[in-house]
Amino acid sequence: MNTAISPRHSAEEMTPSQIVAELDKYIIGQHNAKKSVAIALRNRWRRQQVGGWMREEIMPNNIIMIGPTGVGKTEIARRLARLANAPFLKVEATKFTEVGYVGRDVESIVRDLTEIGVAMVRAEYNARLHQQAESRVEERLLDLLQPRNVSFNLPFAAPGAQIHTPDSAARKAERENLRQRLRNGDLDAVQVEMDVFDDSQASQMAATFSSLAGDEMGRNLQEMMSNMLPKRSVRRTIPISEARRHVMAEETSNLVDNDALIREAITRVENSGIVFLDEIDKVAGAGSTSGPDVSREGVQRDLLPIVEGTTVNTKYGPVRSDHVLFIASGAFHISRPSDLLPELQGRFPIRVELDSLTADDFVEILTRPENALVKQYKALLATEGLDIVFSDTGIEAIAKVAAEVNEEVENIGARRLHTVMTNLLEEVLFNAPDNIEQQTINVTPELVRKRLESVTKNQELSRYVL
Repeated sequence: MNTAISPRHSAEEMTPSQIVAELDKYIIGQHNAKKSVAIALRNRWRRQQVGGWMREEIMPNNIIMIGPTGVGKTEIARRLARLANAPFLKVEATKFTEVGYVGRDVESIVRDLTEIGVAMVRAEYNARLHQQAESRVEERLLDLLQPRNVSFNLPFAAPGAQIHTPDSAARKAERENLRQRLRNGDLDAVQVEMDVFDDSQASQMAATFSSLAGDEMGRNLQEMMSNMLPKRSVRRTIPISEARRHVMAEETSNLVDNDALIREAITRVENSGIVFLDEIDKVAGAGSTSGPDVSREGVQRDLLPIVEGTTVNTKYGPVRSDHVLFIASGAFHISRPSDLLPELQGRFPIRVELDSLTADDFVEILTRPENALVKQYKALLATEGLDIVFSDTGIEAIAKVAAEVNEEVENIGARRLHTVMTNLLEEVLFNAPDNIEQQTINVTPELVRKRLESVTKNQELSRYVL
């Protein structure tokens, strides 16, 4: 069945200033980095407006983000992908090895990105077809509850006689009654018998081959075994609530045009895919002839064609990486971007340096973003009936502690706030279920000082605790 899916509304149509404004809701500071990724995203929309042969000649402006950990590099890329409704893959450069060594090869980047694209488009198809599938699911569940060969004892029949009336008014009335109870959820616990697919044997065999064969080869074997071994149908007795999930999956799958789905997914991956290549600095520098760094430069050479643009064979067909946007990042404490292969450097023309975070930045990070830590903890404790109030001076004290520990121990950026907040509120979180008398907890500088002073004063202890 061919199901037409209307084009999605993409954030690529937003102007760069609008994109930056959206990123500002979740990421504090780093305006230069936001500006660069906003331009890169807008250029994709511009490319789609270009007609003729010129469209294929316009290449994406790949970006290298330089800065310490915890300053927002990954979050910027992830939020950008969500804005664009684009397939997004985060990989670490250190996970890959040069061809000929045991480990993952770089072509798996495109294969994994394609899997994400297919899953994304499938979810959109399923959402659009949900209402259509719902009616089919309802009828199948009613058939399970009221088999078509059921006999009714009718009041006008002779004693003990049964008359088969599959289309009788009584049967229709009973079916409508069941339909209403089914919609109300009254029958969710009712047990029914149905055939369900059981692929546990195939999964176990595939997992066994995967563990024996290593990473990349194991993935290929697992995929091959899963496709070769048939799925068995098993008769089971399950509640209606679980039967609904099985039937919904089957009916939605029957409605979806898989060929159209895969074509759309590949198109989206090729034209909108974003790959965040983390720890690129770990494969920079002169290669060694022995030891753990032997394949460092080889990884760069293997990455080069993927970033330049090549065609990778996936189980869904060939996928081109020419117009995939690559955003690389690294701290570059030891190496420099100029230590990368010249050819690879040339494929990352945009370089952005991200700033280290200050105590003032931490104050904003704690309060301003829509997913700020302060808001998260308020929501968590509200489930226990507790209202936690952070005073402005209390937040400033938390930010000051985080900044000081970053300076004295190791700079892990905004991630330090998680460790500080966890230690600060440990007792509150532990006692919350039992504390039925106290309804409000005030976080003041005095509380911050009391809970964290012993740790922050002991540098050795703060190294392990904070």
